[in-house]
Amino acid sequence: MRLRSLGIALASTAALIALPVVAPSSALAADANLSQGRTAVSSSTENAATPAAAAVDGDTGTRWASAATDDQWLQVDLGATASISQVVLNWEAAYAADYKIQVSPDGGSWSDLRTVTGGDGGTDTLTVSGQGRYVRMQGIHRATPWGYSLWEFQVFGTPGTTQPATCSTANSAQGKTASASSTENAGTPASAAFDGDDSTRWSSQAADPQWLRVDLGSSQDICRIDLNWEAAYGKDFQLQASADGQNWSTLKTVTGATGGRASYDVSGTGRYVRVLGTARATSWGYSLWEFAVHTTSGGTGGPIQGGGDLGPNVIVVDPSTPNLQQKFDQVFSQQESAQFGSGRYQFLLKPGTYNGINAQLGFYTSISGLGMNPDDTQINGDITVDAGWFNGNATQNFWRSAENLAITPSNGTDRWAVAQAAPFRRIHVKGGLNLAPNGYGWASGGYIADSKIDGTVGPYSQQQWYTRDSSVGGWTNGVWNMTFTGVQGAPATNFDTGPYTTLDTTPISREKPFLYLDGTTYKVFVPAKRTNARGVSWPANAGTSLPLDQFYVVKPGATAATINQALAQGLNLLFTPGVYHLDQTINVTRANTVVLGLGLATLIPDGGIDALHVADVDGVRLAGFLIDAGATRSDTLLQIGPAGAAADHSANPTTMQDVFIRVGGAGPGLATNSVVINSDDVVVDHTWIWRADHGEGVGWETNRADYGLVVNGDDVLTTGLFVEHFNKYDVLWNGERGRTIFFQNEKAYDAPNAAAITHDGIVGYAAYKVADAVNVHEAWGLGSYCNYTSDPSIVQRHGFQVPVKPGIKLHSIQVISLGGKGQYAHVVNDTGAPTSGTDTIPSKITQFP
Repeated sequence: MRLRSLGIALASTAALIALPVVAPSSALAADANLSQGRTAVSSSTENAATPAAAAVDGDTGTRWASAATDDQWLQVDLGATASISQVVLNWEAAYAADYKIQVSPDGGSWSDLRTVTGGDGGTDTLTVSGQGRYVRMQGIHRATPWGYSLWEFQVFGTPGTTQPATCSTANSAQGKTASASSTENAGTPASAAFDGDDSTRWSSQAADPQWLRVDLGSSQDICRIDLNWEAAYGKDFQLQASADGQNWSTLKTVTGATGGRASYDVSGTGRYVRVLGTARATSWGYSLWEFAVHTTSGGTGGPIQGGGDLGPNVIVVDPSTPNLQQKFDQVFSQQESAQFGSGRYQFLLKPGTYNGINAQLGFYTSISGLGMNPDDTQINGDITVDAGWFNGNATQNFWRSAENLAITPSNGTDRWAVAQAAPFRRIHVKGGLNLAPNGYGWASGGYIADSKIDGTVGPYSQQQWYTRDSSVGGWTNGVWNMTFTGVQGAPATNFDTGPYTTLDTTPISREKPFLYLDGTTYKVFVPAKRTNARGVSWPANAGTSLPLDQFYVVKPGATAATINQALAQGLNLLFTPGVYHLDQTINVTRANTVVLGLGLATLIPDGGIDALHVADVDGVRLAGFLIDAGATRSDTLLQIGPAGAAADHSANPTTMQDVFIRVGGAGPGLATNSVVINSDDVVVDHTWIWRADHGEGVGWETNRADYGLVVNGDDVLTTGLFVEHFNKYDVLWNGERGRTIFFQNEKAYDAPNAAAITHDGIVGYAAYKVADAVNVHEAWGLGSYCNYTSDPSIVQRHGFQVPVKPGIKLHSIQVISLGGKGQYAHVVNDTGAPTSGTDTIPSKITQFP
């Protein structure tokens, strides 16, 4: 920013959170300049006299300059991971109008620390918060016809408390407890590979696959594995680590090995380490003289600490915050149409009364009150979602949320015109609620829970909606599918002639965990389970409060290894807004762990790993984050319970709430399975599992994902289930006694032809399939829509496929052809009238069988 009178500058910019703020350089005195003299690289240079190194040499008479295009960057390697507090950019005349400051653990995967818009050159002093080894300026738009040019690029912060970790020469596995998938005989036990004796060995039976593992006794940072093979060696194998001995992350995949002694540099954290053989080189089994594991010395020097600040993308305000409306407007202007952008923001409103504000929410923006009850935070104004950015069409108003506050709308009615993945939780609306965009354009929502709307809710053009455990003063209409459970004031069921399906209570529910202030201390409230609930859970608020120091506060730049180490220490996770690239699977192994996201924090698994695994334990809470498939195919993005899980969790189920899955759209994404639930008694309360039909990286094979939700566990309940566009079954239910309340689906638009989706003599995979072996299953308020834009001649056999047995019951089921782009022949199995024409008229069954 151009240097100017501080009085004028601060008065005009203090509240514009996305603009750089010139501040006194207190951080310069407190924190070291970590970048000076370090290795710097850039996307380009103007000429040999303007190298990247000139921006970190401490000389304001030398500079870096780029080629004259917008997408250019300058990057510095700090030499080791550091906590970063401030970045100072001293621009030459060729400055950036818009740019990002980003951080990375490895120079490959980047997270945003700060986004600057409307820069005006001079010196920009940016307060940031994050961890990483590499920091860069990523240019978005130049302010001049020249490239970008910096006299100096300075990064301030604190380095690690000890020297970077080194790989120990000691064998951490020697003498530790070992086990194996098999042994050849009593003379070749698993322990022989960890006894330090090159004359004793483990050997397996002559079959693939086989494994050998060791328990290190505690979680360790693993840096190298040495294998000493006997003549019967493994040709192809994986080196893996685990926190619990059940859920494994692959550290290295080896193919075409030649036996003998071999050392492999790896990076990961775990208590258990194993070699998993997948192909033998000989006709015998696998045989190892020795299996050594080396761990790091140095490094962090101690356990990961809980608590701390909430990172750079959480905006905490109170009623006295100056220019508060400008803060909301600034974020909205950036996020309004940024459907696949990287910005993530969370507004947290301290208890009090806020007058005359209109908080418009764009993509990846959340607003929450910090009181214990919604009425602690009063807004005399509006929280608004509309669709002006999309010409009045609200069908793409995804990924935003409002929670835990009270609204007295300025004109008596608040507007919340959202589509999927936009929860409205724990809100008291002291007036009416309009769910349609201005002009009553198309809308495709939606979800309300634990809320009071004193006035009338008007869905108007909303196609479908699910409301749970709430109260409403009235409900005006519905288009296709309006489902209610435990809602005081809900309309009566009229599905035979109308859109309504109403259950008096919700069989099992547990509200989402939320952050609040107890005085000046942050805590997370974890609500208790309710059975047969009706109406809101507050102000009674049964549940447990957890102090923030029991959470690892995850900030942009954090690594998966650090996240797993925090979990292994017994910490919960609070993901602050940001995009997190993962190079190993996050493993949740402790009962009652809370994994809570703010501002639609986004996890991206790289290299084909799974994003998140949950062990078969009681009471894990997953809430408030997005998993975005990476460019290399993952097997399963989210797995709850390992295969074969069978423990009883009915008293304390794992819950998955406002956890959203995306495959493609922001770029190529691939996954065989999106969500697999193996544990029993899991409650899924509002999810949108989406294979993208628009955006970048979209195509029948480009973002292929065969299955949306696969349920193998018994007694699983889903409330508010949105699953769309998968190549095969959107929902495949194998477990017994499953229940679904409200299901919304679209079949994949881009099926190239009927042949591509024909299986077992059936054209089209059902949107919701209950496996033939299942005996008991029940569901209410189900809708599947087809929009076969690639081949409108496709006639799908049915929307729903279930076994015909006394224990299988479906209520309020419908299929719809959207504008005649494809048709359904039946609703359930071979029952129900076909759809026809272009008038988008549902074919319905009130009850099956």
